[in-house]
Amino acid sequence: MKILLLLAGPLLLGLTPLPSPADGFQIVAAENFYGGIAQQIAGNHAAVKSILTNPNQDPHEFTTNAETAKAVADADIVIYSGISYDPWMDKLLGTNGKAKRVTIRVSDLIGAREGDNPHIWYDPGTMPALGAKLVEVLSKINPPQGAAYQKQLDDFNASMKPELDQIAKIRAASSGLSVTATEPVFGYMANALGFKMLNGDFQIKIMNDAEPTADETASFEQSLASRTAKILFYNSQVTDPTTDRLQRMARQAGIPVVGVTETQPPDQKTYVGWMRHELDGVQAALVITSKTP
Repeated sequence: MKILLLLAGPLLLGLTPLPSPADGFQIVAAENFYGGIAQQIAGNHAAVKSILTNPNQDPHEFTTNAETAKAVADADIVIYSGISYDPWMDKLLGTNGKAKRVTIRVSDLIGAREGDNPHIWYDPGTMPALGAKLVEVLSKINPPQGAAYQKQLDDFNASMKPELDQIAKIRAASSGLSVTATEPVFGYMANALGFKMLNGDFQIKIMNDAEPTADETASFEQSLASRTAKILFYNSQVTDPTTDRLQRMARQAGIPVVGVTETQPPDQKTYVGWMRHELDGVQAALVITSKTP
């Protein structure tokens, strides 16, 4: 069974009342990283509320309540991930809401399908696609602000340049490097970095709180013992005895261990800052790897 970790930062236990924006419309995002992008694009022309903000909450185990249902019902725009990452949102959207409510399923914007890795926000192309969709939707709701929304999207895309440059730098130096992970949280970013990800079936089992087979576990352990895997990524928001043991094995083998998170931590104020923090961890691990014979 997974155990929730008590990470640094305030414990956020529920939705707070939505503020009243000057233009009078409301955006609700299932996850805080989408809410952050919505706020950057909408500026002070919409009230934005994120549902999953608690760094101690396993997103896969989230359950809704009346307050969450009311926020979704009252929203003019709802943003969620899709492809079974936040299925509770589909249920909420099936109930009564505003007649002209717009729903943005982010997975649809990048062509992700059921069965794909659901952690799509680690794909560097996801947030620019969401930003472009938000400009389209917001401009229809509030046409006089269309140019302002586009300017804010341009600013956001410009803010991503250091992240994209960092990805390109790592890829140029380390493309083809074999890595592994306890869950597929970092999978899209690992792909963008050109890494070869090992033990995919094991990761999916752990993500779904299922028991990996003996062969899958043995293969994972061998990738560490032989040091075929050069970095081990793990979900630092949750833990269980199996993943704890694999982290110990990696460290004993001299393999750097990098923690990544599913929700944007409270000490990371922007999506780009969060991604760059994760990439800094990768670069630090690569320094260790380069010094290990």
